[in-house]
Amino acid sequence: MKNLEPTENEIQTSICDYLTVKKHFFWRQNVLPAMTKDGRVRRMPKYSKNGVPDIILVHLGFFIGLEVKRKKSIQSDSQKQFEKDLKEAGGYYYIVRSIEDVQEIGL
Repeated sequence: MKNLEPTENEIQTSICDYLTVKKHFFWRQNVLPAMTKDGRVRRMPKYSKNGVPDIILVHLGFFIGLEVKRKKSIQSDSQKQFEKDLKEAGGYYYIVRSIEDVQEIGL
């Protein structure tokens, strides 16, 4: 039987579409290293962070990270560390699995 659960990318896209309609200031963060024209992986820039949330917002002056996960997916160690560091710096971090999760945090 085919899995009907949306992919993480589909969930991210639906959340970004929702945030666009609501006119939030946000961006989609991708932290995968770039490839060179000859197919080699480029080194990540100095001061790049591992575990950066998938979607970043600034709302009412607050930095908010949204980590998008499927139903049974869990954070990596680097995502847990980023969450800890962000919260210690005064930002907000949420794991979201749907548009409804985003709405529940007041966005």
